Amino acid sequence: MKIFDGKIRQLISNYQVMKKEIGDLYIEVDRKDEEIARLKAELRQSQSDYSNLKLAKMIEISDSELKGAKQRISKLVREVNKCIGLLSTDLNQG
Repeated sequence: MKIFDGKIRQLISNYQVMKKEIGDLYIEVDRKDEEIARLKAELRQSQSDYSNLKLAKMIEISDSELKGAKQRISKLVREVNKCIGLLSTDLNQG
């Protein structure tokens, strides 16, 4: 009977140790779930920031292209004015 009581006590002791380990593991799983949720939120924010950065870069490129287009148009207008001036001079002399 003493052997049986000893084995029962050992089983109860093992049960309590295992119960504590399982509790600790549940706590760890909860922490990991929170960390995963935080990292997912961080990833969504990073993806949003990246999309905004791409859009800003596209606008920046468009602005620089616009500046170049304005410069080309100004150059064309100056050339047309020169041509008009030359034609006017030719008409006045002729």
